[in-house]
Amino acid sequence: MITTAAIADIRAQVNAWRTKGETIAFVPTMGNLHQGHITLVQQAREKADHVVVSIFVNPMQFGQNEDLDAYPRTLEQDSKALIAAGAELLFTPTPEIIYPKGLAQQTYVDVPEIGDELCGASRPGHFRGVATIVNKLFNIVQPDMALFGKKDFQQLLVIKTMVEDLSLPIDIIGIDTIREPSGLAMSSRNGYLTAQEKINAAALKQALDNMAANVRQGVDLDTATQIAQQSLLAAGFTPDYLELRNAHNLKPATDEDKELVIVAAAYIGKARLIDNLTFIR
Repeated sequence: MITTAAIADIRAQVNAWRTKGETIAFVPTMGNLHQGHITLVQQAREKADHVVVSIFVNPMQFGQNEDLDAYPRTLEQDSKALIAAGAELLFTPTPEIIYPKGLAQQTYVDVPEIGDELCGASRPGHFRGVATIVNKLFNIVQPDMALFGKKDFQQLLVIKTMVEDLSLPIDIIGIDTIREPSGLAMSSRNGYLTAQEKINAAALKQALDNMAANVRQGVDLDTATQIAQQSLLAAGFTPDYLELRNAHNLKPATDEDKELVIVAAAYIGKARLIDNLTFIR
C-alpha cells in the first residue's frame, strides 16, 4: 500500500490507473478504524479495480466544544488493517494541506435543508464541514465510486444530495451498519464508553427495534416515541433526538409514507452515539 500526504502523489497514481482503463473506489475516513470501516474497504475491493482510502480528522466538521483534539489517531494500526483489507493507496493529509488558507478563508459547500436539522441542528456547521471535505477529497481522488456506512444516515443523504446537485460523476454506495454482537453500532466513539456503558448502550438499537414494531402495529407516533425515549433514559442515555422520518428525504413522516427511518442520537457517558433503522410500514 502506498501512503502519502501529497495531493500530487494521489493524482499521479490515480491517473496511472485510469490510463489503463481501471476503476477506482474511494473510502474517506477519519481513522481510528473499526470493522465497519474495514467492511467498506472490502466491499470497495469487490466493486472496483483499485481502492483509495483517506484518513483525515477534519477540523471543519467539529464544533467548539467537541472532541477534535481528543479524537483518536491510530495511523500505524489503521495502516496494517487497510493493507490486510486490500487498500492500495492511503491519503493522509494534514489540515495545512487541505486548508492552506485556514478555515476562515476556505470556500465551503453547504447542503440546505437536509443538512440543517437533526444532527445539523445539534451540531451547527457540522454538515457544511462534511460536505466541504468530501467534495474536496472527491476532487483530489476523482473516484468512480465512494462507499459510506449507513450508520450515519443523514450524512449519507447529505453526500448523495451534494453529488446530485453538483453533477459529480461519482456513484455513492451506502453499506449496511456493522454491529457488535449486542446490536450496538460500531463507532470510533464507542471507545469513550466504559465497560458498563457499552453494555447499556445496546439499548439504543433495542429502542429503535421496539419503536418500529409499535409503529407497524398502529401505535400512534407520539406514544411510540415516548416509550422509546423512556427506555433510553432507563439505560442511562440522555436523548438528543429520536424521530420518525421519510427514508428518502428525511422529511417528517406522514401517514402516506411507507418507507420510513427512525433516526436517533443520544448521549451516554462521554459519547454521543447515533443510529437509525429503516423499515416498511
